[in-house]
Amino acid sequence: MRIMLVCGEPSGDQLGAQLMRGLKTLAPEVEISGVGGPAMTREGLHSLFPLGDTAVMGLREVVPAIPRILRRVRQVTEFALKTRPDVVVLIDSPDFTHRIARALKKRDPSIRTVNYVAPQVWASRSYRAKRMAHDFDLVLALFPFEVPFFEKYGLRTEFVGHPVIERQARMTGGATLRARLRIGAETPLLALLPGSRSNEIRFILPVFRESVRLLASRIPDLVTVLPTVPHVGAKVAAATTDWPTPLHILHGEDDKFAAFDAADVALAASGTVTAELALAHTPMVVGYRAGWLTYALSSLIMNVKYITLVNILLGREAVPEFLQDRMQPGLLADAVEKLLKSEAARRQQIVALAEFDRLLGQGTEAPSLRAARALLGFLA
Repeated sequence: MRIMLVCGEPSGDQLGAQLMRGLKTLAPEVEISGVGGPAMTREGLHSLFPLGDTAVMGLREVVPAIPRILRRVRQVTEFALKTRPDVVVLIDSPDFTHRIARALKKRDPSIRTVNYVAPQVWASRSYRAKRMAHDFDLVLALFPFEVPFFEKYGLRTEFVGHPVIERQARMTGGATLRARLRIGAETPLLALLPGSRSNEIRFILPVFRESVRLLASRIPDLVTVLPTVPHVGAKVAAATTDWPTPLHILHGEDDKFAAFDAADVALAASGTVTAELALAHTPMVVGYRAGWLTYALSSLIMNVKYITLVNILLGREAVPEFLQDRMQPGLLADAVEKLLKSEAARRQQIVALAEFDRLLGQGTEAPSLRAARALLGFLA
């Protein structure tokens, strides 16, 4: 059995790696090819090209990269047509992966395509679901409400749960990390997660820096940790010189999850990392800022009240979120300070995060194993 997996950014790489483990558990003879990053490489994938070629977001970053991205779309399409896998699984990154699905169906409709982590078309541009019904044979959905949504467009859909749940067991090692970095057990520790894309580092990290400067004047013994990923590591290092508090830049997943366990509070960009922090029960404040044109266009088509997954699923602002013009250093610093100093505020959010865990599918079979089982059943 030959399965091709294709992702376009780090969050998809994590999901792809977990799916690979699930597939190998259920079908050890499976052959896997495609595109991925470090996590999928550790599972045995030989990626067709580096993940950094496609991990871009925002008009200012995407527009110059369009020729390169389209070349990669053609490369993946030609590879699939040449090798003819039993199925091509396109993971997240719809601006990249859906073009591949469309090209494959146009060239050879017999090639089966599966979308793992569908775009949140229920949140904006719902008309895209109709297009997806032509490009995909199956959607593996992360949320139960996505099944009836996609099926009304004639798109076969199976709920498998969110694989981020499986990372919860790795959210340990906080005490060891503090000891290694010589951070006292009672020292206030703030985890910074400014994003994994270049434009996020450009737009978000400077605001986080100013927020930390304000916090440092109010909490003199504050220490910060900043987990990062290889393809933006140099940008993060350049942007964090002369940092206003003691700062530890961390590399690798183990240290990232240990940082979640060690931190008292996190200041994070919106994205998959907020679900990981929720699973670690780490209180957080979320901020996000994009280019003005990107934000203006997206605000016209969004039909959800929140952008943080915790808040979307709970239907309320359990996690403070500050978007675009509201992502001001003073507002972020105030919200973080409240969580650092108020045990009641911390406890209230932790209770909400536990509720989010249950809605995400915690307690069922591992979502990546469910996804692998659904995929193999579809092929059978």
